Amino acid sequence: MQRTAGELATLLSGVIEGDPTISVNRLGKIEDAESGAITFLSNPDYEGYIYDTGASVAIVSNSFRPSQQLPTSLTLIKVDDPYAAFAQLLEYVGKSNLFPAGIHPSAWIAEGAHLGDDCYIGPFVVLEKGAKVGNGCQIHAHVTIGRDAELGENTQVFSGAKVLHDCVIGNNCSIQAGAIIGSDGFGFVPKADHGFQKVPQTGNVIVKDDCEIGAATTIDRATLGSTIIGKGVKLDNQIQVAHNVIIGDHTVIAAQTGIAGSTTLGAQCMVGGQVGFAGHIKIADGVKIAAQSGVTTSIKDANVVYQGTPACPIKDYQQQQIAIRKLTRNHLFDRVDELERSQKNSEDQP
Repeated sequence: MQRTAGELATLLSGVIEGDPTISVNRLGKIEDAESGAITFLSNPDYEGYIYDTGASVAIVSNSFRPSQQLPTSLTLIKVDDPYAAFAQLLEYVGKSNLFPAGIHPSAWIAEGAHLGDDCYIGPFVVLEKGAKVGNGCQIHAHVTIGRDAELGENTQVFSGAKVLHDCVIGNNCSIQAGAIIGSDGFGFVPKADHGFQKVPQTGNVIVKDDCEIGAATTIDRATLGSTIIGKGVKLDNQIQVAHNVIIGDHTVIAAQTGIAGSTTLGAQCMVGGQVGFAGHIKIADGVKIAAQSGVTTSIKDANVVYQGTPACPIKDYQQQQIAIRKLTRNHLFDRVDELERSQKNSEDQP
C-alpha cells in the first residue's frame, strides 16, 4: 500500500488536517507506529499515545480536540467513526493484497470442474469432479473443493481449508485456514451388542453470501437437507456447528462455541466465547449469550441477554451471584451450623 493522506481521506470520506501529500505505506498501532504508517484513535483510553506517536497519519473523530501539542509531522484524517473508517481501510488493503489470477502448476483440477474468470488457484489445490468456482475467487495452498461443491464469486478459501462434496458457499465469503465445511455429522444408533451403527449423513452445508468462517472451525453436513449459515454470519476460530443447525442472518459467534444438532439460532444474535448449545432448541432473533454460558432450553423472547449454566436472563444470573457472595460474606453457613448445634443441644437437655 502506497497512498497519500489526501487519497485516503477521499476513500474514507474524511477531512484532512495537515499535509494531504504525505505518503503512507503500512498500517500501525497508535502506541508503536513509526513514520510512514497510518493509525487510528477510537478509544479515549488511548488518547495519550497520539501526542507522541511516530505515525505519519492518524484517523480520528470529527469531535477530536487535542489537549496537548500533536507531533508536527502528524496529519489527521477526521471522520464520523474512526473505528469503522479503519475497518474500511483494512478491507481496502486486504483487497490490494490479493494474489494475481492464475493456476499453480501443482494444482489438480478434475475433468468436469468449472473455474470462473480471474481466479487464483494456489499450490496443491484440488478441485474435484463437478466442483464450480465463481469469478474472482482466491483458493490458497492445499485447499480441497469437493465433488459438486460450489463457490460463489469473490470468495477466498485459505490454506488447508476443505469445502467437501455438495456444499455451497456464497459470494464474498472468507473461509479461514484449516476450516472444514461438510464433514459428517455425529449420527450413530445404539446396537444390541452395545456398539453403534453410523447414520449416513446425506445432506450438505449452505453458507450464504458475505460470511466469514474462522480458522479450524467445523461445520457438519446435515443428515437430511442442509446445515445453513445465513447471510453475513461471522464465525470465529474453533467453533463446532453440528448437523442440521441453522444460524440466522448477521449472527456473530466467538471462539470455541459448540452448537449441537438441529438447533436454530435467530438473526442478529451475538454469542460469546465457549458457549455450549444443547440440541433441538430454538433461539429467537437478537438474543445475546454471555461467554461460557450453557444454553439448555429454547429462548423464545427476542433481544434478551442470557448468562450462566444453565443460561438464564442476565438479571437473574447477577442476582444469583450476589446471593452466593452474601452467603460467604455474612458467614451464613457458619450461622446455620451454630443454629443446628444449638437446636441439638436443646433437644438433648432433660
